[in-house]
Amino acid sequence: MTRRKTSSLADLDARWRPDDKTGPECGYTFREKTCPKSGAHYCEPRADRVVMFFRQLLVHIKGPLKRTPFVLLDWQEFEIIRPLFGEVQWSTEWECYARRYRIGYIVVARKNGKSEIAAGIQLYLLVGDDEDSAEVYCAAADTKQAGKVFEPALRMVQLSPVLSKRLRHVKNARRLVDEKTGSHYEILTADAKGELGHNPHGFNLDEVLSQPDGSMWEAMTTAAGARLQELMYATTTETDDGASFGAELIDEAERIQVDPARAPHVFSFVRKLPFSREELTRLREAFPGHPHLPVSVDPFDERNWKWPNPALDQFKSRDAMRRQALEARTEPSKENGFRQFQVNQRVQQKSRWMPMHLFDRCAGEVWSRPDQQRAKFVGSSAWVGFDLAAKFDLTSWCLLIPHGDEVHALWRCWAPESAIEHLDKHTSGKWSRFARDGWVTVTDGDVVDYQRIYADIAQDAADFHLVAADADQWSMAPVIQEVEARIGVWEVQAYNNTYQHMTGGMDKLMELVRTDKLRHHGNPISQLAFDAVEVRRAPYNPELIRPDKPERDKSGKRIDPVVTAAMACNAWMREPMKWSEPVRRKVVVS
Repeated sequence: MTRRKTSSLADLDARWRPDDKTGPECGYTFREKTCPKSGAHYCEPRADRVVMFFRQLLVHIKGPLKRTPFVLLDWQEFEIIRPLFGEVQWSTEWECYARRYRIGYIVVARKNGKSEIAAGIQLYLLVGDDEDSAEVYCAAADTKQAGKVFEPALRMVQLSPVLSKRLRHVKNARRLVDEKTGSHYEILTADAKGELGHNPHGFNLDEVLSQPDGSMWEAMTTAAGARLQELMYATTTETDDGASFGAELIDEAERIQVDPARAPHVFSFVRKLPFSREELTRLREAFPGHPHLPVSVDPFDERNWKWPNPALDQFKSRDAMRRQALEARTEPSKENGFRQFQVNQRVQQKSRWMPMHLFDRCAGEVWSRPDQQRAKFVGSSAWVGFDLAAKFDLTSWCLLIPHGDEVHALWRCWAPESAIEHLDKHTSGKWSRFARDGWVTVTDGDVVDYQRIYADIAQDAADFHLVAADADQWSMAPVIQEVEARIGVWEVQAYNNTYQHMTGGMDKLMELVRTDKLRHHGNPISQLAFDAVEVRRAPYNPELIRPDKPERDKSGKRIDPVVTAAMACNAWMREPMKWSEPVRRKVVVS
């Protein structure tokens, strides 16, 4: 196979970066090239230095390019190495420019050179980053897996005339030592309890999908902070366990790739074949004009292979993929493996749903508290969604209020004290802040205070013309009867939250977001919920969807505001009363 030029791929100066003008002229110089920029910027000479380190000191150790200089491919150079090492920002603490990215995620299908590029990054951090006493680590689920990253680095050292003289290999400890700077590089296993005394300058967690939990990642990332420009990064292929630490990390990497302002210090390179049309649309919006975007979500369409396999036709064989695709087509037991490992697709019937950059655009006037401008809607017609959920957890009530060309969503949320304590543990105290600002009403004890819920609902019934309402069946008959009495309903119909019942409301809600008609006024609980929600697709018809509720006892994710907003949309579509018609109130229990 020949090295094929892909495209220019990236205008590095045009990448998103913080609007930070702090700092003098950069002035960094490498090989007679000096950076004249200031503030947060892409520093080309710094990136040149890393690219040249790969080219002059490292070699490929296997495959068709073995023993040849490690000349980075276009996608490796312009989409990973140059932005990762070239983006800088002024540090007021250190009074100099330092790398902006301190955390990185690289997510591609198998056989795309993750281990080799990770080994090269580790060696640069060890000897090329001007860091004395640098501690550089790699880790995986076990010593054998971690060795898959360490051994390529060791082989690169052995084949490099410069590095083989400078670095000493301590075989029994699987450690490389740079005695000139007092630095070392070694492997760690997944037992994070013994890894809390480190001061890492570099850390690579390899194949995150095999990690039992996030303890190792947390141990090392929380140990950082004493270095000028440490780099903690994870390399992985997609997982098949949607509830795992790996899935959580990959999902966050995707969010940051779409919206880099979400975490300016985090670099994300994610190449996955989308699972749904919504994911494909979101991908096209995030990478307009990219030459390798997939044309569909079909894993067997060769036109879709290049996106999750940037090394395809370079050092990953297309013929080999064709053979594996043929086997997956003819042997259904191999299809999931092909999807997960060859096109980097999560093998499950659920996927992320909401493009958060579009949802954030729908904030409208941002309120600092939930009742800030409520008075201007009093007397309006409203449609309701109600989800009691478990009596020990969050309860949500949503009003949809059409007003001119916009549709305003006003939520109420209630939770007992014990639920807030649990949610705080998973969200760094966010729910206590929500309670302090009035976005969630916290009641005493371990169970929901129904009387407080009834009182608040009665207030809404007095303030608005409640035309129709959907409520989850789990709200229980006695609660529904009480709600009926409080708001004066005249008809109740009970049905479950099935694909058939939820698809219409979810589609309507997405339409309101995509057409920029929804206004949520920056409600932080709704932002958390819409960011977390995943949808499950009916196995018999992928057009049918419903929200996939998270395991409440294992995470801090709560999607109740999404469910109630979708149910309110259902009520609105079922009873689309015109504003001039007399009010007719109706509750349907779903």
